[in-house]
Parts: sequence; C-alpha cells; structure tokens
Amino acid sequence: MKFFRRIDRDAERWLLLVFYVMLVITMAIEVLRREIFSYSSIWGEEIVRYSFIYLAWIGAAAAVKERAHIRIDVLMHYLGPRPKALLYIFGDLVMFAVAIVALYYSYETVHVSAKFGSVTDGLRISKVWFLMAVPVGFALMIWRLLQSFARDFKSLKDGTAVFEGDKLFD
Repeated sequence: MKFFRRIDRDAERWLLLVFYVMLVITMAIEVLRREIFSYSSIWGEEIVRYSFIYLAWIGAAAAVKERAHIRIDVLMHYLGPRPKALLYIFGDLVMFAVAIVALYYSYETVHVSAKFGSVTDGLRISKVWFLMAVPVGFALMIWRLLQSFARDFKSLKDGTAVFEGDKLFD
C-alpha cells in the first residue's frame, strides 16, 4: 500500500524528470555534434520533440493534481468554504467532460496510426508510442480529477476549506 501511495504522490514528478533529462541531454549532444562536427541527426530532433510532448501532457496532469492551472480566482477570496468547493467542483466537472471527449478522440488517432503502421521519419519506429502521449496525459488528468472530486466532496461534507493548491503570488 505504501508503494502505491508513493506512486500516487510522485509519479508525475518522476516522469517529468525522466523526460526533461532525456530532452536536455539529447539536445546538448545534438548541439555539440552540430557545432563541433558540423553534423546532426534526425533522431535527436525527434527524441527532443517527443520528449517535449510527453513533458507537456504529463505536466498538465500534474497541474490538475496541484490545482496549478491558470485561473481567475478573484471571486474565490470573497466566498465561504461551501460555495468555493461548489465552484471548484463545477470547474472540475467541465474539465472532466472535456478530458473524456479529448481522450476518446486522441485514442482514435492512435488507433488509426496503429492500423496503418505509420512510423517516425528518423527513428523508424511506430508513431503509436509518441501519439500515446495525448491519451496518457488525458487519462492521468481524468484520474487526478476523480481524486479532486473525492477531496472536494469531502471538504464540502465536512465544511472545511477546499484545497486550492499553491499560490503563485502571495
């Protein structure tokens, strides 16, 4: 159980770290190759591009978890715990509906790519591995939104302050 709690707490952090390190190291190697040896490879550019795509989608899920997405929360300062929780639940419901629709259509893209066997230009491996970044990101967002619903409904039931995430400027 402790293992799963740790994964729940740190999964996005570790994945973001892996993709960021892969992006930075590959980019540094490619810059050195280009400047020193006047040679660059297409596979390096692809690894950087697809690492960045995974970073974006996993980062979006991490932002949902921490309630770190950009939002206008001027009204939130004037609301009590119950209306604030209801407003957060409403926002999460809208995001949940969008994520469900996006998950469906993004998976459809992956399915079409697998059906026709499309491959990347440089690495010559199936594009499915890279197109999966979008459905994986939306699936993680849906999971984090379900956790957010549970947390907010508990706050609503108990009358306690709703989780608002870290503030950027305070």
